Amino acid sequence: MQQGRTPAGVKNEAFPEKTMILGLFSKKNNNQVIVDRQYAALTAAARMPDLYERLNVPDTVMGRFEMLSIVMILFFRRTRASAVSGQEIAQEIVDAFFQDIDYSIRELGIGDNSVPKRMKKLAGMFYGRLETYSKAMDACDGEALALALTRNIHPETETPADMSGLASWMMAAESHLSAVPEELIVSGSATLPPVA
Repeated sequence: MQQGRTPAGVKNEAFPEKTMILGLFSKKNNNQVIVDRQYAALTAAARMPDLYERLNVPDTVMGRFEMLSIVMILFFRRTRASAVSGQEIAQEIVDAFFQDIDYSIRELGIGDNSVPKRMKKLAGMFYGRLETYSKAMDACDGEALALALTRNIHPETETPADMSGLASWMMAAESHLSAVPEELIVSGSATLPPVA
């Protein structure tokens, strides 16, 4: 796989205490087995059919990007309170997420010269969503979260889909993750709940 390039100047404004400027593929991963296991669980959660069939997420390339972003955000929010090892694993998982995006962009035939610009745009989208969703979730404001989801997932729809179900699932998933013991976080064994 070709190496990606770091999107320059992309910062995490919502979580200044965690400098998540993307260090894409720049360091050796000492937690590879743990990261692989946790990343597989998160991507499986993002692909649950009920999210697309019942909660109005479009089953498209961008719809899948949105859901992967959501599960990464949920996991990242959980690990804010983790020990350093849990935070390092979260960073490596986010790096793996962007490595996957880099690979997917190249698989779609995007030329090497265009990849950094696309990656910077997608990274900006991810961090914008992190900030917006976190603000709504910190306030326990399901309505604001649903509106943000509608804007991001259905940006050009004349009659926007109702995203309140996805907002409710996100709130439930955050509660679920908050109860996950730290040993499951550091072993890469955290899971997300099914759609109720």
